[in-house]
Amino acid sequence: MRLVRFGVDDSPARFGVLDGSDKIRVLAEPFDTASATGEVLDLADVRLRAPVLPTTKIIGVGRNYAAHAAELGNELPDRPLLFLKPASAIQDPGAPIVLPAFSADTQHEAELAVVIGRRGKDVTTARATEMILGYTVANDVTARDIQRRDVQFTRGKGFDTSCPLGPWIETDLPPGDLRVRALVDGEQRQDGHTGQMIFGVPELIADISAAFTLLPGDVILTGTPAGVGPLAAGQTVTVEVEGIGVLTNPVVDDPARPKPSS
Repeated sequence: MRLVRFGVDDSPARFGVLDGSDKIRVLAEPFDTASATGEVLDLADVRLRAPVLPTTKIIGVGRNYAAHAAELGNELPDRPLLFLKPASAIQDPGAPIVLPAFSADTQHEAELAVVIGRRGKDVTTARATEMILGYTVANDVTARDIQRRDVQFTRGKGFDTSCPLGPWIETDLPPGDLRVRALVDGEQRQDGHTGQMIFGVPELIADISAAFTLLPGDVILTGTPAGVGPLAAGQTVTVEVEGIGVLTNPVVDDPARPKPSS
């Protein structure tokens, strides 16, 4: 089942279920399929929004693919390397990624994202899947120069528009070996599989829930395969996760960025 968050013109975002004929069955309550209103809309007549807006946290996982850790010259972690992104980092499908004026090297990171569906603390790996509402596509956009300079990841990974999500939440999906790709202007840059992750989804949920109480709507970014690279204004970046769909965003400069002298 595909769960969507959408808007029509300037109306507030609503939730629905997308079927195979591109019809949206509108829900009165987020993700509650029993609350169907009876209203049905065409996908072509709405604008998809980020499928979830976490009220508490987005948890990122760093260096969860060995080849990606190696390309940046980093050692492999012996347990998940965690960081947080604020909810204000989320961007809708099709909306622009704004390159921050304080960075000269902002890069794409294609990722599988896990959307949490229930509250949980100290969850075991055996029960981790009970926590999952579904999966979506994420781009963990990173100001690489700032990440390296600051050491902590907050500014380099948490700036506005640094977390495009979408196009929907897929609830029926085994996450163990999904192809994850990133393309910039149609040129493939990243191509990996979730089976290459050092820590799988159940292990991540168990480790994260030992530190943080997970709440409905929380998002876990599971790490990125090798091939990350710079983004420039005027480009378009597309992230694709097998079994879910495609997330595409244009790239623009922050208006505050100094203009080159002529």
